[in-house]
Amino acid sequence: MKGFRIVAIALIAVFLLAGCVSHTHVVGSGAQTGQEVTAKQWYAVWGLIPIGIGGGADTAEMAAGAQDYTITTEDGFIDILANMFLGYVTLRIRTVTVTK
Repeated sequence: MKGFRIVAIALIAVFLLAGCVSHTHVVGSGAQTGQEVTAKQWYAVWGLIPIGIGGGADTAEMAAGAQDYTITTEDGFIDILANMFLGYVTLRIRTVTVTK
């Protein structure tokens, strides 16, 4: 019964803290139109080696020449679940959103 409580507390903590894992970068004046482009970034060796340009999410290409935009990088719920399994093979995934 004590083990169940520990697991339950750990799962609740994961769900509550998942939204706290994000970074926002403002380029120029920030987002103007609200258009969003989302992509996944992939890294090997627990985040040390990007797979593809920008880890698979090239923010310059995603911005499509816009001068003012916002980049948000986060570990969403699906990313956290995937990383729990992918971590064993040293892969890591996260979501990048560019808002123009």
